[in-house]
Amino acid sequence: MKAMILRVFKPTEEHPLGLVDLPVPKPGPGEVLMRVNVCGVCHTDLHTVEGELPEVKLPIIPGHQAVGIVEEMGEGCRRFKKGGRIGAAWLHSACAKCPYCLGGRENLCLEGRFTGYHVNGGYAEFMTVPEKFAYSLPAAFSDEEAAPLLCAGIIGYRALRLSEIKPGGTLGLYGFGASAHIAIQIAAHWGCRVYVFSRSREHQELARVLGAVWTGSAQESPPDPMDAAIIFAPAGELVPAALANTAKGGTVALAGIYMTPIPELDYQKHLYQERVLRSVANATRRDGEELLKVAAEIPVKTHIRVFPLEEANQVLWSLKQGKISGAAVLKIGS
Repeated sequence: MKAMILRVFKPTEEHPLGLVDLPVPKPGPGEVLMRVNVCGVCHTDLHTVEGELPEVKLPIIPGHQAVGIVEEMGEGCRRFKKGGRIGAAWLHSACAKCPYCLGGRENLCLEGRFTGYHVNGGYAEFMTVPEKFAYSLPAAFSDEEAAPLLCAGIIGYRALRLSEIKPGGTLGLYGFGASAHIAIQIAAHWGCRVYVFSRSREHQELARVLGAVWTGSAQESPPDPMDAAIIFAPAGELVPAALANTAKGGTVALAGIYMTPIPELDYQKHLYQERVLRSVANATRRDGEELLKVAAEIPVKTHIRVFPLEEANQVLWSLKQGKISGAAVLKIGS
């Protein structure tokens, strides 16, 4: 099978991924073999290949927003049928017995493993997926449209929940990439007023099309204090600005897996009056199921650009440069 593999961490401009031909993996007990049709490209993939994240298993095939069909089923698999369409997301497996799993927070599992990070992912023609952690996908979405929902959508949905934004509230979004362009549609569906902070004029324009009532740069002040904010951009310097623009009792949620250092905070200016600063780590299967349901109900329109698998390095570089509006998707299968 064709695959783009990472053997050594490198900047994207040095083309860290290499095109290789590998044996098709065999599904173990409880696993299905997916023939991958498409795979979304995520900022986490960028941080992975550039060596900004700990514990990445090398060599690794990145990709954790994969959509395809069940090619083969391992022992004990009965949830899907051969030829059925499924999706694979970031959470590859969880132990189901640690305090976090038992408490409904499998995203924090002590033995959690993640797709394209600990185990090979979707930048390949085939991949194996634990049946319990695969998703059925709404028929309303094509493969290409569904792919960004599997991480950008899921993490955006969890970030919305953890920001504690209420229907009709005022929400700020810092950075407007793949995740934010889905989250804004859900927030607008909830009747929220959304302010978008982005340095890209193209991203600001897309935000207005998708329902933003105000757009500007992170250096600008929004028309009113925000009830909640989500920072999608991996830039720690945005944290003080977001907190300063958030109303008393508001929450700022950090939705990225990686962030540059956060500057020193002024307690009175940034945190006092019961403002909350919290990170968003991974997501549960429940988050995924809820996101897919609400996305189909709205319905969410994912703005995508499709590229061949062989161009994965160039796509990651474009993502790094902020040149992807919406979400990028790699076309792998026929």
